[in-house]
Amino acid sequence: MERNGLNDRRREVKIGKWVLGISGFLVLSFFLAPLTLEPGTVQNVEGRANVIDFYSKDGAGSYGNLVKSNHSHGNDSHGHQGYVWSEMNPYAAVVYAFGDLNCHQKHERSLEFNENQTPFCTRDLGIFFGLFMGGLLFTQRGWNRWTVKDTCLSLLPSSWLIPVYANNRRLITWLGVGIVLCSPMLFDGFYQLLTGYESTNFKRVITGIPFGFGLGVLMCSMFASRADAFSGAGAVLLPGNSRFTLASTQDESE
Repeated sequence: MERNGLNDRRREVKIGKWVLGISGFLVLSFFLAPLTLEPGTVQNVEGRANVIDFYSKDGAGSYGNLVKSNHSHGNDSHGHQGYVWSEMNPYAAVVYAFGDLNCHQKHERSLEFNENQTPFCTRDLGIFFGLFMGGLLFTQRGWNRWTVKDTCLSLLPSSWLIPVYANNRRLITWLGVGIVLCSPMLFDGFYQLLTGYESTNFKRVITGIPFGFGLGVLMCSMFASRADAFSGAGAVLLPGNSRFTLASTQDESE
């Protein structure tokens, strides 16, 4: 019997492998996709997040190829260029299309390989790597414990969770861990937005990792937590021999 009271955790392992597999593919593609293109194909790009900008040279999905703006940084002056992912090889097209849709692709916040800008910025690299780590850890330590928050908490050492369950501090612990994981990226991003501070690519990667890790654990837990896997709430094994109890309905006379 597993720690949660079920006979096996094959579903948790499968879900964790899906998350680490998809995120691992994206992290690997971050480095490989630029190598499959001719040098100089994607340079000095700047688009918008959550919208298609580089599907074609003109027409639908071509905003990034139509808007040419110049920037000067000290003695360095350059103009933004574009690219067309629909004309790339199938592998690079899929990866750059995903980056086009989800990332602003600002060149100063991205790396370059083979004289080509990467399909995602460095912050996204950190997030995807964190997702990979979250999925990897979930395959090793994740247990379905009825609710999403309890499934997330199952990754923590049992010795840490005994007082949490004994005093019913599950919600505040879950929220606290989430805040700790999100804070580095939120602080770095908003401090940069609201002040003259400019983060570095190294800091963007480092602060993106814990956010991605928490997101990966949350995604795994959302799919893994299944109440119908248990005969009832009391069948869920919890740290310190704690048990879930369902609130009883009040008597009509009360």
